[in-house]
Amino acid sequence: MREFFKYVFATVVGVVISLFLIIFVSILLIVGLVSSMETNKTVPVRKNSVLFMNLDQAIVERTPDDTFANLPLVGGGGAKSIGFNDLIKALESAKTDDDIKCIYLNVSSPNAGYATMIEVRDALLDFRKSGKKIIAYSEVYTQGAYYLASAADKVYLYPEGALEFKGLNSQVMFFKGALDKLGIEAQIIRVGNYKSAVEPFFTDKMSDKNREQVTAYLGGLYQTFLQGISVTRKISVPELHAIADDYKIQKPQDAVDRKLVDGLRYKDQILEELKTLSGKKSKNNISSITINDYAKNVASKKSDGGKNRIAVIYANGDIIGGEGSDTQIGSERISRTIRKARMDSTIKGIVLRVNSPGGSALASDVIWREIVLTKQVKPVIASFGDVAASGGYYIGCAADSIFVQPNTITGSIGVFGVIPNFQKLYNEKLGITFDGVKTGKYADIMSTDRPLTPGERLIIQTDVNRVYDGFITRVADGRKKSKAYIDSIAGGRVWVGTDAVRIGLADRTGSFNDAIIAAAKKGKLKDYKVVEYPEILDPLQSFIDNSSDKIRMYYAKQELGAHFYLYEQIKSTIVNSGIQTRMPFELKVQ
Repeated sequence: MREFFKYVFATVVGVVISLFLIIFVSILLIVGLVSSMETNKTVPVRKNSVLFMNLDQAIVERTPDDTFANLPLVGGGGAKSIGFNDLIKALESAKTDDDIKCIYLNVSSPNAGYATMIEVRDALLDFRKSGKKIIAYSEVYTQGAYYLASAADKVYLYPEGALEFKGLNSQVMFFKGALDKLGIEAQIIRVGNYKSAVEPFFTDKMSDKNREQVTAYLGGLYQTFLQGISVTRKISVPELHAIADDYKIQKPQDAVDRKLVDGLRYKDQILEELKTLSGKKSKNNISSITINDYAKNVASKKSDGGKNRIAVIYANGDIIGGEGSDTQIGSERISRTIRKARMDSTIKGIVLRVNSPGGSALASDVIWREIVLTKQVKPVIASFGDVAASGGYYIGCAADSIFVQPNTITGSIGVFGVIPNFQKLYNEKLGITFDGVKTGKYADIMSTDRPLTPGERLIIQTDVNRVYDGFITRVADGRKKSKAYIDSIAGGRVWVGTDAVRIGLADRTGSFNDAIIAAAKKGKLKDYKVVEYPEILDPLQSFIDNSSDKIRMYYAKQELGAHFYLYEQIKSTIVNSGIQTRMPFELKVQ
């Protein structure tokens, strides 16, 4: 009888849990359908409208499906984001839209990389050619925010606000001391003195080589930053240097005196100016539309480019084996997409859009192979975004031509392996020991409960050397250079985009749209339609497939807050074990 009740109870619990899951999924489906109906609606643009650009949202590679955006565990809790290409197309459309009279640019702390910000800033400058005005206003401008705002006709600051202008700095977090306390040894095997992704795990400060490359990269980034501001604000680069070096912007009036902003204004004063620019009478409300809604309107319009098409294939995120996701480059998914584009006779050219710090060496090679095969059939142009480093560079190096932004992180041609040794943690901290048998000397070569033997280290080093030789061979073939030359500029070193062009790792600086035009030109096309691949994954299916990870990550972020970054970095010691072609450092620029 006791067993009977146990099984009955287990059955009841199972039924309750199943019902809960069915109800939960049903609610998601209903909310999704309702949200989809709402989000897919176009928003009418009224006459004399102001285009409201909130650039504090995430500016990503592709606009995500926001069907479940208001559900925290699925869509991120309502946080907005927009694809940079959709944003640029919206600005291009607004130039000739008689209903859009001006732009109100509001930005305090943009969530975008510096190369992405160049794309957006250039699009704002192009909009100004229409004669329509851009008004930028914020209570606080971070340096990235001011870089974008400086593209406006007028830049205003709240009278009691703040403008940050102090120069750039970069810090690398080192974990060796923490790992020592935990009894964890990160066993490092690498090729390239500049391949410093592993430095945080075996030293407590930057090596001279790493400091050299970070200094060069940060200097190039800063120069691009200052030059852009110099042109639009008509302040010389040396003067901007002096303003930042001496920290001359300490209060709002300082920004006006140094001509970084045009005036101090309250919000009501800005609204009155926008009314004037849009042709509204003072007593009337402003008609406006957000950049997100306007971009959806533009995307919903069917473009007639004939039968010929240029395919843009987005490769965004860490490179891994398997299918990946919209924020990961899965070798199966991306290589399959490239293969389909190659076999599609209506696709006359391909733009591979890369924004990746690298990852799995094997997965990178799988994607590289498809690019090589495709290039034999139709033109392939690579467009590098914020970063195309290590594996990110690997997958694009075979393209017919490579476009970068002046500040794109490029190169990092190197390989490393990380094999964590938890022996001290297990033995001394936790009191756990291991014993066993094996049939071969190297049967347990990747064990993490003991240090590597000299023989094992030699085997892994030989494999790392082999992968590195293959890497520089791929690059040499793709860039039409000698292996010796590529080796001389490789070694894991990162280059800023302008330097990458100078040394031959890229062909020219240019925008994403420049790369599309180049693909069409090489394919001898005058009329064409641009199509984007791979298809964005269904948000509900993505949640169901990865629900446990999403829930775990959601609550981890809630609990750890700003310390979540530290958690991710320490975790990478274990997750990224094995041979990697990954960016040499986790760079945080402020």
